[in-house]
Amino acid sequence: MSKSTSIRQIRLERSSPSYWRVTFDLPPLNIFGPIEIPKLETIIKSIETDERVKVVVFDSAIEGFFLTHYDFLAKLEETTSLPLGATGLQPLPDMLARLSRAPVVSIASIRGRATGVGSELALASDLRFASREKAILSQWEVGAGLVPGGGPMARLPRLMGRGRALEVLLGADDIDGDLAQLYGYVNRSLPDSELDGFVDALAMRIASFDKQAIADTKRLVDIASLPSDAEIRPEWTAFVSSLQRPATQARIGKLMELGFHKPGDVEARLGYYVGQLGNQ
Repeated sequence: MSKSTSIRQIRLERSSPSYWRVTFDLPPLNIFGPIEIPKLETIIKSIETDERVKVVVFDSAIEGFFLTHYDFLAKLEETTSLPLGATGLQPLPDMLARLSRAPVVSIASIRGRATGVGSELALASDLRFASREKAILSQWEVGAGLVPGGGPMARLPRLMGRGRALEVLLGADDIDGDLAQLYGYVNRSLPDSELDGFVDALAMRIASFDKQAIADTKRLVDIASLPSDAEIRPEWTAFVSSLQRPATQARIGKLMELGFHKPGDVEARLGYYVGQLGNQ
């Protein structure tokens, strides 16, 4: 895990011309919001257009958090006023769709919570590897009255089948590394002490191969496996609509009272707390 700084940033490190690392360093919780969208857009565009890069690894500098949920303290118009992306989708789903199709291998190295946006970034990546002891993945939104917006309804059934996808989405609970591997949420769950070395070795191996062969192989796999933009588009619309419902606002308000958006037990065990909202 990279060392964190006090400045909120998404760092792009070119380990070599062919192997890049993107590190989320958004203290204290790696919450992603509209202010981060232009930063990630710049990185995605570089990944798409650089002629030498072959592999990009996404990781975190924040202990306990890979990348978490969207920023619910930001004003809604800060998100809805952003221009559509190159695909015609809203900015976040646009960037995730483009990452999936880029002629570069993307790898999510998951240590800590990949919750909401973090899960959606991992699902949009080509490969996902998780710390057995420290990774937690979830699509928690339904528990708070929300509809997930970044493409998981289109992507999860392709990875794990309809029943398990519905369990993840409608159960809205935390999924640890071993269960994530069993369900196909991630490629592998590895002992935490082995995660960095494994991901680095695989990334360097792929980076040593011919880029055209990588890009052509990935493009052909994409034909059989990726959802179309038309399948992803309704999810963001449903997310924004659900966010404005009074029942959803009431549930998010309860989470805020308990400590949502702050370091503490709610963010560390979000799956547990959304499961308790209906009992309060």
